[in-house]
Amino acid sequence: MITGELKNRIDGLWDVFAAGGLVNPLDVIEQVTYLMFIRDLDDTDNLRAKEAVMLGLPHKSIFADKVKIGDREIEGNQLKWSVFHDFPAGKMYSTVQEWVFPFIKGLHDDKDSAYSKYMDDAIFKIPTPLLLDKIVTILDDIYAQMEQIKDSDIRGDVYEYLLSKISQSGLNGQFRTPRHIIRMMVELMDPKADEVICDPACGTSGFLVAAGDYLKEKRKEEIFFNRQKKAHYMNGMFHGYDMDRTMLRIGAMNMMTHGVDNPYIEYRDSLSDQNPDKDTYSLILANPPFKGSLDYDTVSPDLLKVCKTKKTELLFLALMLRMLRVGGRCACIVPDGVLFGSSTAHKAIRRALIEENRLEAVISMPSGVFKPYAGVSTGILIFTKTGHGGTDKVWFYDMTADGFSLDDKRTPVADNDIPDIVARFRDRTAEEGRARTEKSFLVPKAEIVGNEYDLSINKYKKTEYKPVEYASTAEIMAEIRELEMEIGKGLEELEGML
Repeated sequence: MITGELKNRIDGLWDVFAAGGLVNPLDVIEQVTYLMFIRDLDDTDNLRAKEAVMLGLPHKSIFADKVKIGDREIEGNQLKWSVFHDFPAGKMYSTVQEWVFPFIKGLHDDKDSAYSKYMDDAIFKIPTPLLLDKIVTILDDIYAQMEQIKDSDIRGDVYEYLLSKISQSGLNGQFRTPRHIIRMMVELMDPKADEVICDPACGTSGFLVAAGDYLKEKRKEEIFFNRQKKAHYMNGMFHGYDMDRTMLRIGAMNMMTHGVDNPYIEYRDSLSDQNPDKDTYSLILANPPFKGSLDYDTVSPDLLKVCKTKKTELLFLALMLRMLRVGGRCACIVPDGVLFGSSTAHKAIRRALIEENRLEAVISMPSGVFKPYAGVSTGILIFTKTGHGGTDKVWFYDMTADGFSLDDKRTPVADNDIPDIVARFRDRTAEEGRARTEKSFLVPKAEIVGNEYDLSINKYKKTEYKPVEYASTAEIMAEIRELEMEIGKGLEELEGML
């Protein structure tokens, strides 16, 4: 969570936009995103140049030579944040409006790419040179603060805090997944270099960005020293779909800033019959919407065959089973109701996961994980598509702490189950002997079937009751009489003072 001086600066940035006449949160976040992207382009280009020197690889800066914008050619160096941020307000404004913004809109050569599609209708809305000058100055201060904090996640935390100000997010049940929960899910799935990864409700591409960063960290040599695997990473690995064009635009820029040249980020109602994906992906990471409006008539008929319902969380599970190829894996956040709901549709989707595929794990999370945005209780389902069953035992984990307080403040605390969750999941053979009173344990499929496919951890977890020694009745009565005597004595002393 963002606190202290950094939080104050971001709040100050919001106030500057409001004073300048931009009050729509979506407009503000779009404009801030564009400017952060422009600044990150400069930083990323410098970083790649340094990496190229270290690795002995060729590198050509995107700001090298002259750049053609419309009918004019200008020096590419003039488009760098580190250059134009020192210009007087008037010159800076004209440079960004007339040169830099058209430059980033046409940055990608592939006009069919996600970036090009969603930048086509991007509009520079900052109305005055003075407002732009103030925004650029504050952004420089924010980046300077981020560098002082020296936390690898601080860039993402700042972005999350900015996104939290979009009051409209949540009207359709969408709320942002905390970065440490996303990272935990990615670590649990341990993506490989040849994955085809999808998030069918991608929002700002948080899961895809985290998966890309994990691969860059864990499999850097395997991917980036192999031309074919690098091309797959840059162009064919990441797929995201959403129905909010603003989020898609932000998501596409987010992916590019994190070094993925051409992610496949598309406008799509994933649940509709217009979604053709079937047996396509090897890994799905998602936190789909739990509520909101749903046009029942447009829902794909094959999803309704699995579970006839209007509940989006159940339909998304059916969708993910369809989208995965055989052997494909999924880690998905679901509301607690999915785990124990008694409707026919709830039981049908749980039966499909257990009887027709391989359900591997159910991780119960505390309700405070999504605060301050929502207090809903959730769990994580991890499963593999087999098409012919394979569930033997299901691993349950009762998460009670995630490294942050479970109130609205979400301040860092020492208690954190996440490292333990990852370690135990990766070595489930060692879980065989664990008792039902521990944090994690295995439950045989037959027992789950006998409980009508109920996946709530409380159905199987046993509470360990410790015997408590109480004093005898005679001892308690003696203590009461002694207290009465003390009270009487006190009352006598009080009467004597009157």
